[in-house]
Amino acid sequence: MKKLIFIRHAKAEDLSAEISDFERSLTLKGKMISKQTASKFIEQENPPGLLITSPAFRALETAIIFAAESGIEPDKIKLDRNLYYNMNFNYLRKILTETSDDCDSIALFGHNPSFTAIAGMLCRGGCDFIPKCGVIGISFNIKKWSEIKPNTGKMEYFLKPEKTL
Repeated sequence: MKKLIFIRHAKAEDLSAEISDFERSLTLKGKMISKQTASKFIEQENPPGLLITSPAFRALETAIIFAAESGIEPDKIKLDRNLYYNMNFNYLRKILTETSDDCDSIALFGHNPSFTAIAGMLCRGGCDFIPKCGVIGISFNIKKWSEIKPNTGKMEYFLKPEKTL
């Protein structure tokens, strides 16, 4: 059994002329919601075997918060610029072919619209739009990452941040 976990970054600062999209940080509310969602995540999921994030600051901050809540050292987070610039199903397959089959779960931290599109392509029956700081866990009844194909995954959970904050 293999599991892919798609985690969209939390709420970030608005776009402005003073800061690039890549450099935008999480808002205070985004940080609080990330911590809250990460706590829910660890209640139902073992710590992922591998964490890979877009290097965009808002995604990296989200990954660091999830890692801390999962007891994973931040230096274990792998940065992959293609999660920001070029994420699609073909690039996901490249990530998977480079991942040891000894690893059973991968958490990916990144952005829409690509995360919703890829998760929807992988799940039997598709999936809803992933909101900011949304988490989708998709399991596959396979032994090797290279065996992942569209419409073969089972959505195990879909965590959405609470609207109370």
